[in-house]
Amino acid sequence: MRRIVLSQTGAGSSAVSPMNLNTSPFNVGFAVIVSGTANYTVQHTFDDVYSPTFNPSTATWFPHPTIAALGANADGNYAFPVTGIRVTVNSGGGTAQLVLLQAGIQ
Repeated sequence: MRRIVLSQTGAGSSAVSPMNLNTSPFNVGFAVIVSGTANYTVQHTFDDVYSPTFNPSTATWFPHPTIAALGANADGNYAFPVTGIRVTVNSGGGTAQLVLLQAGIQ
């Protein structure tokens, strides 16, 4: 998978990056780079992000187990399949930039 970069400035959520469920291993590595002041959480969903009726505002989102409510740069991974990933800025006017890399075919 190509490198994907999502950003959110100020409170709110970034766009959703759909994940490729047809890769083995699924593994996704990510980093969040903060500029300014921002408290952020990386979130994932199991909802069908490819459905034409998918709506990020009504989807069920789960916080990453270790990359939640942070204010500094951090990195982590997903070793098990999720359908979509995003970053949410909980507070602050800064920017949280989420960089994703998924193992498998480019």
